[in-house]
Amino acid sequence: MSVEIDITGLPHERILFNPSPLAELGAMLHVLAEPGHHPGLHGWATATASGLRPDLADRLTEADFLWRSARSDLLLPAVPRATLAEELDDLDRMDDEKFVAAAFEVTCSSERPEPSPLVDAGQRVRVRELSAARGPRQAQFTDRMLEDPPALRAWLRRLLEDCEEAFFADNWQRVRVQLSTDARHKADLLRRKGLAEAMAAVSTAVSLRAGGTRIVLDKLQNGRATAHGDGLTFIPTAFGWPHLIVLNRPGWQPMVQYPVATPELPKGTALQLVQHRMEALAHPVRMRLCRTLARGPHTTSELATVFGLTPPEVSRHIAVMKKAGLLTTRRRGRYVLHQLDLPVVARLGSDFLETVLR
Repeated sequence: MSVEIDITGLPHERILFNPSPLAELGAMLHVLAEPGHHPGLHGWATATASGLRPDLADRLTEADFLWRSARSDLLLPAVPRATLAEELDDLDRMDDEKFVAAAFEVTCSSERPEPSPLVDAGQRVRVRELSAARGPRQAQFTDRMLEDPPALRAWLRRLLEDCEEAFFADNWQRVRVQLSTDARHKADLLRRKGLAEAMAAVSTAVSLRAGGTRIVLDKLQNGRATAHGDGLTFIPTAFGWPHLIVLNRPGWQPMVQYPVATPELPKGTALQLVQHRMEALAHPVRMRLCRTLARGPHTTSELATVFGLTPPEVSRHIAVMKKAGLLTTRRRGRYVLHQLDLPVVARLGSDFLETVLR
């Protein structure tokens, strides 16, 4: 599974790296709504949430489905600006049907409502039913959006502006230099060493394939986007790890929001490798072998004797675990000793969680 961005014929000059105030605010709001996704930011989330005015906290709760489980495309500008106000101005220029469709994709379901519920009575009934199933807050938001889109949009802009005053401005001032530096570094890599090097620097989950015509993002979902005339934008975030977010809505310029790498953050593990490791450990015989291999190094013959298996049977199980990177192997004379790689196995839980959150 992966998300692919077709860049056939796209000049490298149209692949841009830029920080975005609105995208970073969206990442911060997600951390406040789901601090469990971001254990390294628990302190920040607790301090920021406790400092919010009660009325602002209540309004954030009304709209938190726009950034809680999935990030609304409205918060992911493909053309970043220097200030939050400029990016909100761009949102104001978006027509109501496009704005409402993006909001309802998160509010109601993963399916894009077509035709627009603003012009189709049947769609209005459908999105109201879907939003009611998500709870009263989303149902109320949907009703307000359908009945008076300009008023709801003005309410949402005011909410984001109040967030800027309450906590975003200070935090943006703190991280924007780091994000700008990272963006310049990636752009310089693209210019000097090529797109493959730049993509590898973005994330271990991003690669260039199909002869340089596809950018592939290793995620637990399938998706496709095309970046031709409008280009492609990569937006760094200091609050986004472990999420790697792709805007791949048809008709919208694609963008990728990627977490800035820091020494304390682990490098991402490939989805296929996590799957192989979990499958390798799930076999009952290999689980029993792990118990012995966790306690010290053993040869294939020793394991065969202990478990009543033939050496070829043990060798096959050992080969599966070695391919999954679960064992360390060393030679002592004519003996080959295998041992469980405890740090790798210990990380498997966090690797799995990081993969499903990516």
